[in-house]
Amino acid sequence: MTTVEQTYFRHPHAIVETDRIGPGTRVWAFAHVLPGAVIGRDCNICDHVFIENDVVVGDRVTVKCGVQLWDGVTLEDDVFVGPNATFTNDPFPRSGQYPERFARTTVRAGASIGANATLLPGIEIGQGAMVGAGAVVTHDVPPGVVVTGNPARIRHRVADDAPHAVATSAPEAVPLPVLTSHGARVTAIPVVADSRGALSYAQLGDQLPFVPRRYFLLFDVPAGAIRGAHAHRDLEQFIVCVHGSCRVILDDGTHRDELRLSSPERGVYVPALLWTTVVPDSRDTVVIVLASAEYDSEDYIRDYDEFLAATRVRPSAR
Repeated sequence: MTTVEQTYFRHPHAIVETDRIGPGTRVWAFAHVLPGAVIGRDCNICDHVFIENDVVVGDRVTVKCGVQLWDGVTLEDDVFVGPNATFTNDPFPRSGQYPERFARTTVRAGASIGANATLLPGIEIGQGAMVGAGAVVTHDVPPGVVVTGNPARIRHRVADDAPHAVATSAPEAVPLPVLTSHGARVTAIPVVADSRGALSYAQLGDQLPFVPRRYFLLFDVPAGAIRGAHAHRDLEQFIVCVHGSCRVILDDGTHRDELRLSSPERGVYVPALLWTTVVPDSRDTVVIVLASAEYDSEDYIRDYDEFLAATRVRPSAR
């Protein structure tokens, strides 16, 4: 029977503990791959690369020397990672203290990460994007653009050297999570980006499911502090994280969803009678909430038992 070792090349000085490596892949000297890692076919894993357990590497990926891929990192097909590029997976690292779950970083198909670039945890590099050498990437990068600098900023499109070439992220390019909470849904928000910056927009009937009557901002919230933790009898909300990242927890009394928002490219529609909690990841996080009605203290349900009682006569979802 053909063994895994016979389908790919492993340098005698490499340590490979996983058996999930595709044919044609090459693992060079002093690389170390842990047992849980998954590596596709025809990859090139260069000298002194370390790959942790919860890592997925697609097909035809090149990882140059001195790169560490930590738990939570996914590299899709045809990704290039330059020498000494640095990935991270813990927003608040402390020696000997570990989060319940490491942040997930995804580099989409065909993207390139330049030498010595640093990627903060929990971000997404869009399909075909290019991160310049030495860049410090603090937020998601839209598909098909070049970013450079510290912090990394969009310079132009990969395929066009014009200084104001436009790059638009297609809402359907990345699958949206499906929520189980009654009536809640995630909506893609279009983003237009060029060398002058980025712009996102939402229109009534497309992204916005109701006419907003007011908005409020959550900002300067200490990391890990809880906002919300209540429900509304009639109010509908649309939540967008415009800076930084946050967790949104939705509970309809039977089902519970938890999702992370980290860019203005996604919004969450929250209908009435959902117990809603927002937890910013850092003090510089800014969350905007559009509301379907003016403030009314009588509309709030702050007692969870009262909320459960109200859900028994819940109207049908929008």
